[in-house]
Amino acid sequence: MDAVTSFFMPWLQTFFGDNIDWKQVFLIGMTPLFLLAFVIEFAVQKRRKNTASFKLKEIFANLSLGASYQLFEALVWVLFTAAVFSWAYGYRLMDIPVNAWTVVPIYVAVELCFYIYHRSSHRVRWFWTAHVPHHSGQVMNFTTAMRQSLLNAFVGIWIFYIPLCLLGVPPVVVMFCLAVNLAYQYFIHTETIGKLPAWFEAIFNTPSHHRVHHGRNPEYIDRNYGGTLIIFDRLFGTFEPEVAKAEFGITQQINSYNPVVLNLHEAVDMMRDVMAPGLVGQRVKHLIMPPDWEREGHTPIRTWSVTPHSIAIKPKE
Repeated sequence: MDAVTSFFMPWLQTFFGDNIDWKQVFLIGMTPLFLLAFVIEFAVQKRRKNTASFKLKEIFANLSLGASYQLFEALVWVLFTAAVFSWAYGYRLMDIPVNAWTVVPIYVAVELCFYIYHRSSHRVRWFWTAHVPHHSGQVMNFTTAMRQSLLNAFVGIWIFYIPLCLLGVPPVVVMFCLAVNLAYQYFIHTETIGKLPAWFEAIFNTPSHHRVHHGRNPEYIDRNYGGTLIIFDRLFGTFEPEVAKAEFGITQQINSYNPVVLNLHEAVDMMRDVMAPGLVGQRVKHLIMPPDWEREGHTPIRTWSVTPHSIAIKPKE
């Protein structure tokens, strides 16, 4: 292990400096396992003669979005986010030790922060601009988990984890716990796995719970925000069990596989709505209100072709 560390650390420090982004390092290191799991998933579904959820253009879009997300997350960490986390930790209220007694509470606290972030990403349009690419896929397989936005690095989702650093959790621990949380979530983006044992479904986020989260069925919208756990959804009233088959996608379905369009379409539309004529107070609400909020006298702007979900069509080839 020391030999491996001594080999890789100089490379990591060359790119990240002294504040290594262990979240990105962990996720990049997990990528071979992620891809292997996808190959197995495809083989299982092919044997079942059920490969409808494996569309080459969508898989390519997923991988492209994932690559741009990884690159920009790492870059912004080096340029900005690492300094913010270090600054916050410098003003911590206490020193929280990391040991066998505290690691589980710390992880649950990170899960709570993720729940708050995730719920905000659905209910505040500013954050939704970075989350919408993840939900715009109309099929579900493991690569859907990689369907992330480069805007994640710019909209400020880091703010949801700063309180833990101010409390006294070392930033490296916060980021590593978040990395484990995100890695777990990769394996719940699938239709291959049905419902798991009841005790597991009661505590943990599962493929069944997460299919609900990705569904645009009216009863499934804005439900099941958990990362690893489902307990906060049960506690805060956002849990919904899987009953009807989920219809994947967004209510105003973007008709494109282009990674640039997928990354930017909602942000562009939001800013055009803000700049459209009207009272300033009402225009600013486009930033902070839910994505489906409309101001009186203004028709929402759609720069690229979208289709209401009830008559959703496949993106242009």
